[in-house]
Amino acid sequence: MRAIFLDKDGTLVEDVPYNVDPGLVRLSPGAGDALRSFRRQGYALFVITNQTGIAKGFFSESALQPMQRRLSELLLKEGTALDGFYYCPHHPDGNVGRYTRQCVCRKPMPGLILRAACRHRIDLPQSWMIGDILDDVEAGRRAGCKTVLINNGNETEWALSGLRMPDLIAPGLSDAADIIEFIDRMPAFPFHQTTGTNHS
Repeated sequence: MRAIFLDKDGTLVEDVPYNVDPGLVRLSPGAGDALRSFRRQGYALFVITNQTGIAKGFFSESALQPMQRRLSELLLKEGTALDGFYYCPHHPDGNVGRYTRQCVCRKPMPGLILRAACRHRIDLPQSWMIGDILDDVEAGRRAGCKTVLINNGNETEWALSGLRMPDLIAPGLSDAADIIEFIDRMPAFPFHQTTGTNHS
């Protein structure tokens, strides 16, 4: 099985910092069309998101549940759904003890992608990580995925390296879906070869 791994804030939904209010959850423009396109192409769909607000004490893990339900409702109205929602609650500079640590699940580390891939038997080299900052790209590259950067202004540092060079750059999620659909019809398209988490 191949998959699309999606960053949440700024990619799948509009970027409202530290938001868990269901009333403020809005799909990004074209998100419904994009996810339906991915489904038609045979991709499973997963959210991969850092939720730093938990470690910083802004909200609890349980506060994510109403937001997730609202996201599911919005996607259902668009005729689609997620296959999984994976989040990292950690941050090394947090102030909630059990969440304040370095981890392998916080992007740019690939732990969440690898967890989803193991659980759902995902073919990572045939899958894509899509996000709006280069940490998303690096997480995807480390996991062995192809990557798309949504260039909507949320990446401000542009600290590029071998692990932080996206395969594609697109202005929005629907554009990314169109490009991926085009590429899927061209199996000889020359992508980089990644080998997992041992990049340097």
